[in-house]
Amino acid sequence: MTDVVEPCRTQRLVLPDGATSWTVLGPDYRVVGPAEEFLEYLRAQGSSPNTVRSYARALALWWSYLAVFGLAWDVVTLAGVGGFLTWLRSGDGPDVVSIEPRAARVAESTVANRLRAMTSCYRYHELNGVPLGGDLVRLVHGGRAAYRPMLEHVARRRGRERAVVRVRTPSWQAPPVLTPSQIELICDTCATFDATTGRWRGQVRDRLLWSLLAESGLRLGEALGLQHRDWHTGRGDTPFIEVVPREHPHRVRVKGGRYRRIYVSDALDRLYGEYLWQLCDAGVDQAVVDLDTASVFVNLAGGTRFAPWRPETVYDLVRRLRRDLAGKVPTGWAPHWLRHSHATALLLAGVPVHVVSRRLGHADVQTTLEIYAHVTEDADARAAASWRAFTAGWRPQAMAGGGQIGPCS
Repeated sequence: MTDVVEPCRTQRLVLPDGATSWTVLGPDYRVVGPAEEFLEYLRAQGSSPNTVRSYARALALWWSYLAVFGLAWDVVTLAGVGGFLTWLRSGDGPDVVSIEPRAARVAESTVANRLRAMTSCYRYHELNGVPLGGDLVRLVHGGRAAYRPMLEHVARRRGRERAVVRVRTPSWQAPPVLTPSQIELICDTCATFDATTGRWRGQVRDRLLWSLLAESGLRLGEALGLQHRDWHTGRGDTPFIEVVPREHPHRVRVKGGRYRRIYVSDALDRLYGEYLWQLCDAGVDQAVVDLDTASVFVNLAGGTRFAPWRPETVYDLVRRLRRDLAGKVPTGWAPHWLRHSHATALLLAGVPVHVVSRRLGHADVQTTLEIYAHVTEDADARAAASWRAFTAGWRPQAMAGGGQIGPCS
């Protein structure tokens, strides 16, 4: 029997500037002050709305746990933090504890994310005199980290912060990918070119989206944030698109807020040209004030016509494609799989990691190495299989005494 009581909940907010955010409400439907203060700090720092929402959910669970166990938020101890992790896994209250073995309510990765959010909140409130924030981390010197960041020698003298309460998450898994044939099948299901009539059949917009994600490695939000002025057609040169951080009506973002330029193929550029021609034929040039600043991906049926496409609508399309292609593509594929497929293909083709990292928009090449370590290791292993070709030009050297040694001696 579990005693699950969650008196706190998250609440969506619409800020005065139209932005969407989240806060935490207590059982009396009033804002939980310490949580809201920290979430406001995140908003002021420019954190993603998705990050604010995730942290708000975690803090709602934390304050629910405090209410269930009768703990005060500003005097809780490390033992209380450990109890929070147990409560997340089991849901058992302070009065009744189940002795029957059963599966955890949530995955360990989720428990780790909740702990990370709660720790961040208390580290913030440490500046206001809440002692727990300082107890959650400690300074360590040395360690066996495989990656040594820049100025590591300075960290060795000053010490490096390490969490006191940690959650062991499952071992790393390779990111999911789609094969070229599966990507082509998804694209063909959306639209195909009829050579007999010389016209496209189906929804070219949908095919353009999947082709763009697969060929550029863009995140879905970055693709939906593209405007026509960001797409530079080839005209005899290599076409490219610009990823520009800017406000969007549906709050899609360029992660990290960094500009980058991504070169694309002539085939993708021609597909965009076909889509743009269809848009103009449908009257988009007269429906919008300035086509250059209009979104590339827009509504064509349902909702406000030519309004920017919503991420939720894209996922509706994904669900339809999953049903139509059941048994032909992985059941749980998502738009982000195309990004992983793009990065994997580039690394297997021998593109330098720093180039792939810049194309993906990662803040640090180490991020690329950590996510796609299996790809670079596998490519190196395949290359090593041809070691005889590498040594074909080696010449044996004469040994003192008349003998010879080969390259392996």
